[in-house]
Amino acid sequence: MKSFVQQVVETLNVGQNTDHVSVVQYSQNPETNFALNTYMTKQDVLVAVKNLNHKGGKPRNTGAALDYVRTNAFSEFSGSRHKKGAPQILLLLSGGKSQDNVETAATSLKQKNVVTFCVGTRTADIIELQMIAHNPSYAFSVLTFDDVGSIQQQLVSFVKRVPQQRTFLYYCSMEQRLPTQRDIVFLLDSTDEMRSEFKTVVGFVERILDQLNVGENKDRVSVVQYSNEPSADFFLNTHKTKQSVTDNVQALRHKGGRPLNTGAALNYVADEIFAPLSGSRRKQGVPQILILLTGGPSRDDIRNAVVKLKEFRVNTFVVGVKNADMLEMQSVSEEPSKAFLVADSSNMADIEQKIVLAIEKSENSPRIWK
Repeated sequence: MKSFVQQVVETLNVGQNTDHVSVVQYSQNPETNFALNTYMTKQDVLVAVKNLNHKGGKPRNTGAALDYVRTNAFSEFSGSRHKKGAPQILLLLSGGKSQDNVETAATSLKQKNVVTFCVGTRTADIIELQMIAHNPSYAFSVLTFDDVGSIQQQLVSFVKRVPQQRTFLYYCSMEQRLPTQRDIVFLLDSTDEMRSEFKTVVGFVERILDQLNVGENKDRVSVVQYSNEPSADFFLNTHKTKQSVTDNVQALRHKGGRPLNTGAALNYVADEIFAPLSGSRRKQGVPQILILLTGGPSRDDIRNAVVKLKEFRVNTFVVGVKNADMLEMQSVSEEPSKAFLVADSSNMADIEQKIVLAIEKSENSPRIWK
């Protein structure tokens, strides 16, 4: 494990105004070996890692350790520069399942914009690691830590792609902004299992649509249905008026089919719908919003598609009914609080309002130009 940490540090640009590194060990309780502001040269960090002594102890309380890292290691007192826009990155190395609850601690880290990567041995719980990781594709599994070199290059590549916080981006003033503009895509699970729910799902889309300001230079809307394969009912640039969009939503027919391949559908939306040819204004800084309605767990891998959507800065909401998987929903959504599981699909008014309010916030956020 020490060797792996040293190899990762070797790839970094450690310095006063560049990368800072901290190491924390944990078993029953966590303990900081050195903080982000302890060493300012790569050589000093490498020597400190080499001199680490094994802490020992039991049980393994990963949840408590994650909370400790959030409140201590990533605090300004310990050298965190999150207020200056420096990306906050956590690499967790674990050899087994936690003995305490990790879900709340993992959610709190995500809310604080800490990007977490996890590496676990075969005795670790990969589902637990995927829950902790910033998104499921940031969780890696190896037979033993002797084999960790096999994933080092990919992990370092992911780490180096973590963007700066928005503090360092240029913002337009609100006065410079164009009228309200958002690109909104509804992705609907239309498998055979959802046939009885389809009318309710269409009603959900209609009620959200009713609160949008649809127009060619305002809000644009697309609807995609999927089961084993996705297909667009209409694109972002198909309809220019609210009435036209509403008429076509009311005319939607259930696609049917099986199995439920959410990963393929998310990839399709990222590549084909949030694309300039389909009417996406992503490159002009217009907020990109995806609302996924699903009735069960995906039969294919969602991880690469989720990474792509987050790279595109798509603000994703997930509404689950029937047999939807909450953990999978939270993995897909931009953040866990934007995943909603409902027991009764006929009563989704509260969720509709939460989504509409969140969409309106995306309207009022300063636009980011890259």
